[in-house]
Amino acid sequence: MTGSTRGPNDPRRRERILDAALDVIAEHGAIKVTYRKIAEAAGVPLGSLTYYFDDMQHLLTAAFTRLAETVSTRYGALLEAARTRREAEEAVVEIICGKVWGTDRNLLLSYELYAFATRNPEVRAVMRSWMEASRSSLTRHFDPLTARALDALVEGFSIHNSVDLRPTDREEVAVVVRAVVDRHG
Repeated sequence: MTGSTRGPNDPRRRERILDAALDVIAEHGAIKVTYRKIAEAAGVPLGSLTYYFDDMQHLLTAAFTRLAETVSTRYGALLEAARTRREAEEAVVEIICGKVWGTDRNLLLSYELYAFATRNPEVRAVMRSWMEASRSSLTRHFDPLTARALDALVEGFSIHNSVDLRPTDREEVAVVVRAVVDRHG
């Protein structure tokens, strides 16, 4: 059947399902996700979801893993490019103030991930893996305690700045990052 999106003719179907799952989570929240909503958003038959994913838990875990890996790759790339400690500090500021999250949607999805992880051990493992990747990127330039503090700072500022009426600006964030680094470094 020419033009069909079934089977081997659609090698990206699994990824489309995961992307659609993230879209549905962003729109409705993880708690209100259904196979039907995801299949409709992905433009695939409902049965495709159960072909690729044993259950909703497996599908959501895979979708959140995709999100974590995407953001973590951006995060890690900025720190990898840093050649000096000062550049690493600037990379941390960019992670907080720039578009490492990519979009406000990804930040919203991270909120959903945090909330969903509190009650789901498999998703909690995704969170731990993401935290380990972030800290590993930071320990290229900073000791483990400083890396942990900076990672918490990234999360905290990102969350606060997304809802604050007066988000902390780049210069203020740089002052706080420097204070953490100087205190622990």
